[in-house]
Amino acid sequence: MIIKNGLLIDPVKETEYVADIRISDGKIAEIGENLVAAAEEEIIDATGKCVAPGLIDGHVHFRDPGFTYKEDIHTGALSAAAGGFTTVICMANTKPVVDNVETLKYVLDAGKEEKINVLQAGAVSVGFKGETMTNFEELLENGATGLTDDGIPLKDETFVRAAMERAKALDVVLSFHEEDPAFITNNGVNRGKASEFFGIGGSPEEAEISLVKRDCELAKEIGAKINVQHISSGKAVDLVRQAKASGAKVYSEATPHHFTLTEEACIKHGTLAKMNPPLRTEEDRLAIIRGLQDGTIDMIATDHAPHSEEEKAKAITEAPSGIIGLETSLSLGITSLVKPGHLSLVELIKKMSLNPAVIYGLDKGTFNVGKDADLVIFDTETCWTPEKYFSKATNTPFTGMELWGKVYMTICGGETAFKN
Repeated sequence: MIIKNGLLIDPVKETEYVADIRISDGKIAEIGENLVAAAEEEIIDATGKCVAPGLIDGHVHFRDPGFTYKEDIHTGALSAAAGGFTTVICMANTKPVVDNVETLKYVLDAGKEEKINVLQAGAVSVGFKGETMTNFEELLENGATGLTDDGIPLKDETFVRAAMERAKALDVVLSFHEEDPAFITNNGVNRGKASEFFGIGGSPEEAEISLVKRDCELAKEIGAKINVQHISSGKAVDLVRQAKASGAKVYSEATPHHFTLTEEACIKHGTLAKMNPPLRTEEDRLAIIRGLQDGTIDMIATDHAPHSEEEKAKAITEAPSGIIGLETSLSLGITSLVKPGHLSLVELIKKMSLNPAVIYGLDKGTFNVGKDADLVIFDTETCWTPEKYFSKATNTPFTGMELWGKVYMTICGGETAFKN
């Protein structure tokens, strides 16, 4: 296969340039101008389109095993490929929880049948109870990519300290869901305009700030690598910024919904815009964008969280939190960050490919010759409206919204995973 005349968005060189890419045996074999195709090589004309390293999402929920009526590994992988993702890391809050090698291998083996790379994080605590540590070494040796109890905050500081000490010894990143339930009456809705509209208690920013502060301080003291997941408040962004400046090995991720929407969307869309942590204020949204600009926020992750229509049709206090995000993520980055001038396209791709690869120790996210041919071809100037999804689920407030940037083709390991 040869991809001809594409605008290469190179997050390593931090440049854009027009070139051809030759793919052979699943690897990038050559990059240059006016490459001549052999008779047996397929030619992909990427004139007028962008070509970037395949996107990497470090935070998805494929609901398999245990909740496959919401999503499964196959439909999740199809959804990811349609969004330009060639690698995803699934969270461990399945049933059973991925706190053991048997469940871990189930996901990894099923993932091998898909056209993209489906990776799996291991749980930090047994049963997500926050009491007994899992066997970190065993999970990592058997293929776990990072460790997290995402979905459940770790409340016990003594336990978190011990987990960080072990993670440091193993040189692995711990990812944290930072919401202290002690501050929350009804989760998924910001305490402010949204909670007042629904007449409920809601989730204040203090729930996030308190745990981010604790874990940044512990990470600095211990020297552990941590990732603050789906950051939602400006003050939490400030804490991560300060921790980085002090030398702590603290990373953070932001979701497209948190840099695009505010709590007004929750008032408008109800449960379709209910998520943990919740959408907050315009001030918080702009603070997240500043964090993306100055490097405080390293990664963009979808927190793809499918739920059934029946579940989301429940009352605001009863419906589960979360939205799907894989098929709109790149477009939201272009629409909300690149088009307004907040980030360059190179900066966006860096946060969606290279940075997750580096943080999670994956040999991906580059155009280097000899590396896996994981690529996405897309057009920044195509405007489209999401209506149907490859995911089993449709729970998103972005349906019907005009977005810039459309995925044309996703290539993983030199094979076509998606073509529009």
